[in-house]
Amino acid sequence: MTKFIDQHPMTPFTAEQLRKAQEAPEDEFGVTHHDLLYSAEDNKLWCVLNAPDEKAVAEHHAKLGIDCDWIHRVESARD
Repeated sequence: MTKFIDQHPMTPFTAEQLRKAQEAPEDEFGVTHHDLLYSAEDNKLWCVLNAPDEKAVAEHHAKLGIDCDWIHRVESARD
């Protein structure tokens, strides 16, 4: 599956919520979490997601009331 990275504010999420979200099953948009990286100090969250397309990533976040600053398609050396 295609990978995407996005950036948005960490608020309203806590570190504990992000740890739980890391293990969430695929959602109705076909999105799963590959990795969630954050800086509480800077109020920034970077999501590395497996998704069918950029629209699915945007819908995944919109459902949570989050607007991404940007979304980019990426590749991972990890997989």
